[in-house]
Amino acid sequence: MQRAPHHRSRSRRSGLAAALGVGALTASLLGGGTIATAEPYPEPPSTTLSLPSPPGGKNVRVLVFHGSATEESPTVDAGIAAIENIGLTGPAAGRFKTEATDDAAVFTNATKLGRYNAVVFLTGGGDVLDPEQEAGLESYLEAGGGFLGIHEAARTEPYSDWFTGLIGARPTGAAGAVQRAVVEVGDRRHPATTSLPLNWKRPDKWFNWAVNPSGSVHTVARVKESSYAPGAGANGWDHPVSWCRDYDGGRSFYTGMGGTVDSFAETDFRDHLRGALAWTSRISRADCKATINGNYTAERVTQPNQPGQNDQIGEPHGLVTAPDGRVLYIGRGGADSSRPVITDWNHPDMGKGAGEVHVYDPKTRKVTFAGALAVFGNKGGGDELIKVEEGLLGIELDPGFMSNGWVYLHYTPHSQLNRDTHMAERRVSRFTFDLAANKLALASEKVLLKWPVQVHSCCHSGGGMSWDSRGNLYIATGDNNSSGFSSGYSGNNPQPNFKGVSFADARRTAGNTNNLNGKILRIHPEDDGTYTLPEGNLFTGQEPDEGGGRTRGEIYVMGVRNPARIFVDRTTDILYAGWVGPDAGAPSTTWGPAKYDTFAAITKPGNHGWPYCMGNKQPYRDRNLPDPSKPLGWYNCDAPKNESPNNDGLVNLPPVTSNTIWYSPQGGGPDYPRDANGIPSYKVEEQKLLMPWLRGGGQATMNGPVYRYDEASTSTAKWPSYWDGKWFVGDFYDGDQPRHAVLTDPKTVGRGGIPVHAESLKKIIPVGADGIRNLMDWKFAPDGSLYVLDYGRGFFTSDSKSALWRVTYKGGEPTPSAENLARKAAQ
Repeated sequence: MQRAPHHRSRSRRSGLAAALGVGALTASLLGGGTIATAEPYPEPPSTTLSLPSPPGGKNVRVLVFHGSATEESPTVDAGIAAIENIGLTGPAAGRFKTEATDDAAVFTNATKLGRYNAVVFLTGGGDVLDPEQEAGLESYLEAGGGFLGIHEAARTEPYSDWFTGLIGARPTGAAGAVQRAVVEVGDRRHPATTSLPLNWKRPDKWFNWAVNPSGSVHTVARVKESSYAPGAGANGWDHPVSWCRDYDGGRSFYTGMGGTVDSFAETDFRDHLRGALAWTSRISRADCKATINGNYTAERVTQPNQPGQNDQIGEPHGLVTAPDGRVLYIGRGGADSSRPVITDWNHPDMGKGAGEVHVYDPKTRKVTFAGALAVFGNKGGGDELIKVEEGLLGIELDPGFMSNGWVYLHYTPHSQLNRDTHMAERRVSRFTFDLAANKLALASEKVLLKWPVQVHSCCHSGGGMSWDSRGNLYIATGDNNSSGFSSGYSGNNPQPNFKGVSFADARRTAGNTNNLNGKILRIHPEDDGTYTLPEGNLFTGQEPDEGGGRTRGEIYVMGVRNPARIFVDRTTDILYAGWVGPDAGAPSTTWGPAKYDTFAAITKPGNHGWPYCMGNKQPYRDRNLPDPSKPLGWYNCDAPKNESPNNDGLVNLPPVTSNTIWYSPQGGGPDYPRDANGIPSYKVEEQKLLMPWLRGGGQATMNGPVYRYDEASTSTAKWPSYWDGKWFVGDFYDGDQPRHAVLTDPKTVGRGGIPVHAESLKKIIPVGADGIRNLMDWKFAPDGSLYVLDYGRGFFTSDSKSALWRVTYKGGEPTPSAENLARKAAQ
């Protein structure tokens, strides 16, 4: 390999640099110092180089340019040697020839420049190209060339708007001292990251970015700021370190790593560069568009209801997509806001509402009203002795829906309301749907499962349903318990009751092995409208413990509070669930953790804690009669006991399983030092936030799907493969609350492992008054587009903002195109 002699370029400025101020910008990008105030050079001239399109050929060549306006860094020789080694090793289809130079004249020599498939900038800071040379580099990109910038390249050409766009971001200044940090590798598909660890621990010099590039570039890896000291100008939880994008006709990849000589000897870092070079040099294709916000379109597909009608949508409460693309979505039962509600228990129509089913057909772009059930669920707003969350709570389609038309509805029939005892019946029923007419045959109902619920006091009804790959139906039920009487901590006050039925003690429900409320049930529906119990649930229902008759065989998960949305990924059969927590705004050293809204990736039957423990086994304090205001001992999360007088199940419960995500007003994943007995301190000043990418406040989890990319689909709307296997987690509210896609570690998922990576969706699934402010449900359709329900801006009703939305991808195929690959066999 021959290294050409050095050539120093002239200094110049772009309009951006002048606008920002010469001194400030150059001090940032060159690391400080006194700045001359000469007039800026003109913009680069129009491109005149005639280059092959795309540059380079099947005998792949990579140019390493290492010009520098300052003393050459010792990383240059190490970087050149590493890139040369990468080109000479590995599979033959991925090899290339490396040439290196610090002579910028190459960028005005069309014959030489046109031979290279990719150009690597292993440059120092400062001006290294004159206007004509930058114009040549721009011409090279326009012709379809590839660019790889490494570390200090981000401080090169500080006055150039175009080069800033090529790099993607500028640092706030020089990188600091070498520190060991954790790099989160979120893109598991790009050749630059596919072989890297999920959590990549390595030393380097880390930049902070003046403007965070997330959303305008495709980030493939981030550095976790909690793993090192980022210093002034830190970027927070979203701190990109490697990214890429299609730029100005070509391909650009940048990594902020590579700031030390030792970096280039690391196997993983060389693999990172190998993959980046494979894409930039057209050896392989990759998607560098998946997380660029502008590549998505969110469209409202339903219109506001006509006055006094619910012709488009009811009170939004859930959706499901059919194999042919139709979307069936339900209204819980809240009335049009113009209609009065009946709250008098003596009135026969007290709380009566319409649980509505609508159908949106993307082929016709029209909505059909499919039918309505008479439900108990319409009492309007107010305190917990007035409002109600019952009604039509969940919808799911049979796996054979396109042939049998079977629809499963989870609801509270008004006909079964007992106005004397304030008890009602919850049921899961199967109905037949007329596929041609988009109508629900109400007379076809077959009741699979039913159980009692108290309705004297609101709240927590749950409602979500989902199928696994073996034809088992999962049903989420809320704890049927008041949020009051416990100061917002554990819902374990045994005293309040109506005619002998407790409504403030979740140990009667969620913490009870003999009660179907506060659970995720798993049954196997049969064709005759009955169900059987699959093997492997938490209980068989036949346990002899404590005298027998104290368990229900339908229970798969116990200890959940209000799991409105669940999803089973049929590729793995992992169950994903989210549930709303209690109301305490801060932790208490007396009673336990603050309100934790929770998500869990569930790989086996278990007890997920409520009302005994939350988060990662953080216990509450027990209370009991005769004085529930007096704190008793802390619950033992490894061996919890249900000693409530309202318990008719087992006293000795299964151990608590830690959850995957929990958050409070203080932030994401609060954790505390623990004493010798394992009890957290619950002191805010001592907390550590394990998941800094989210925060609560007003909060209500809305669990979402796991995306599965369909390679065979010809849909132009489908989300790209980057999202494959990522779990979508959200919240009803759209502030700092989660609206993210997260990546879990297969080694720790379901065993208390927290996500290893999170990607914000707030500009893809837009927030704000005119966006999807109040997320109620979200599911992917067979064509790979995402449907989202926006609840609207009121409560217990629908309004003009209640809507079904569709979010589609418009970024196109991976690049380069198959016909532009340097070696066609290397696709």
